[in-house]
Amino acid sequence: MTEATTRQRPAALHLTERAEKRIADLMAKAPEGVVGVKLSTPRRGCSGLAYSVDYVTEAKPFDEKIETPGGTFFVDGASVLYLIGSTMDWVEDDFTAGFVFQNPNAKGSCGCGESFTV
Repeated sequence: MTEATTRQRPAALHLTERAEKRIADLMAKAPEGVVGVKLSTPRRGCSGLAYSVDYVTEAKPFDEKIETPGGTFFVDGASVLYLIGSTMDWVEDDFTAGFVFQNPNAKGSCGCGESFTV
């Protein structure tokens, strides 16, 4: 009889080094009781779904958990299907700073880039 092997499930999305560093910066100044940073895709905007990154004080049972060097990053369990294969980056220039997403599941986005549709 052979021993069954389990394959490691890939993360719901890839975090760049800049995104991981920003998560570490956020966790370093997080309010007391925060256990991590969480990405979700609430219904919002012209196209239907938006990216939302917030502090969380508890892990939910179906959230995807990604350990980063600077702290725990969660992906909302209800949002995972919209994000599989995506890359999350942190981009700063002279005028703006924010998380940027390359999402192969997005079929379109609104003109301002605030929301997307799958």
